[in-house]
Amino acid sequence: MRTALSSQLNRPLTIGNQTIDKRLSLSPMATLGHVAFRELVSEFGGYGLLFTEMCRANTIPNENRHTSAYFKWRDEELNQLVCQIFGNDPEIMAAAARRIEDEGFFGVDINFGCSTGLICRQDCGAALLKTPDRAVRIVDRIRGAISIPLFVKFRTGWKDDPHGAVDLARRLEAAGADALTFHPRVAPDRRARPPKWEYIGQVKAAVTIPVFGNGNVFSHEDCRRMLERTGCDGVAIGRMAVANPWIFASLSEGLIPGPDIHFDSAIAMAKLLAKHFDPRRALGRFKKFALYFSANFRYGHTFYTNIRNAKEMAEVENILCKFFETPPELGTTPNMNFFV
Repeated sequence: MRTALSSQLNRPLTIGNQTIDKRLSLSPMATLGHVAFRELVSEFGGYGLLFTEMCRANTIPNENRHTSAYFKWRDEELNQLVCQIFGNDPEIMAAAARRIEDEGFFGVDINFGCSTGLICRQDCGAALLKTPDRAVRIVDRIRGAISIPLFVKFRTGWKDDPHGAVDLARRLEAAGADALTFHPRVAPDRRARPPKWEYIGQVKAAVTIPVFGNGNVFSHEDCRRMLERTGCDGVAIGRMAVANPWIFASLSEGLIPGPDIHFDSAIAMAKLLAKHFDPRRALGRFKKFALYFSANFRYGHTFYTNIRNAKEMAEVENILCKFFETPPELGTTPNMNFFV
């Protein structure tokens, strides 16, 4: 059923020299937004764009897509797939972007948002927000190397002041970014406090290119409020998409989940991981998925503990079948304790 929200989300949006038909995107997520999960999401549809998990720029020019754990995709998703890269050298980033364009991706996304210590200690991700001149040089160099849409994902910065983010947004646009995804949290505060959506509005007001809002969109009402309060052009959803891979279809196409959707999705995820990855990596990535998926259930901690202790994928499927023998009690809202 078409609603005011779905009508808004189904308006086409021009990004650089391309157009998408829906204003929802899967936010890039390390170890979660992999090829198997994207295939699961694609079975429901409802999105305008998918983003890869972040890929190290210096490996991409010589990476083998068939053996890589990260730079991996299905050909049929390329026309809606943006590859996110991280690094700090403009020339290396540009070389990676050229390979991405040559492979036929919809676009390239630059990660200026990851605030984990592992990434920031390499002077990548959100660490580059401390040196905005360098961040702008990276965008400028990539823009000169490719013609496909160029996205930038970034945070408020390292202190709770939107002025730096607003100024950087203007500079990123001037350097050639075609769209921004903005997560309004400071880098040191990963998720301890709620995002300040009003900062998204300030970034949107400062630029003419599309801005995707990101952060704490867990429901139809959250999506509606973010669009209304911020004026953003689209919404990027991460953690809730892992918990509910059908959320894009629900928001933009009115999908009403059936009673078996949780079991069917979990089993499908297990089989897709087994298809795309070796057994060890498939098991590890299912455990990552299960952490967020557990947020759906009143007794999700029991479900997650059992999955976390599994030693192989066959055991995972047995756990799923046993857990869903009796329909589990669903929470009215996701359990935020799982949304680390």
